[in-house]
Amino acid sequence: MKTLFLLMTQYEGRAIIPLDRVCQDYFSHLSTEMFQRKALSGALPIPIVRMEPSQKSAKGVHLEDLATYLDAQRQQAIRERDQLTGDRRVGRAR
Repeated sequence: MKTLFLLMTQYEGRAIIPLDRVCQDYFSHLSTEMFQRKALSGALPIPIVRMEPSQKSAKGVHLEDLATYLDAQRQQAIRERDQLTGDRRVGRAR
């Protein structure tokens, strides 16, 4: 199943997901402010979208960027598992 389509369903077809929702659903260990700091510093590779150029404007994450991040995290977890188990089929789901 494609992550993007699952997220489209989860967020009812919205293209931009508010930061507080992204944090609540996928980064519960981070406050919205900490998530924003990590993303803007590059420590978290998810672009933040501003609705307007103003610093006070609403901010969110594009659905496609979130899907890409989640898929990359999954691939990394599969590689780590395969290295730990000695599986030669690196990067392939079992």
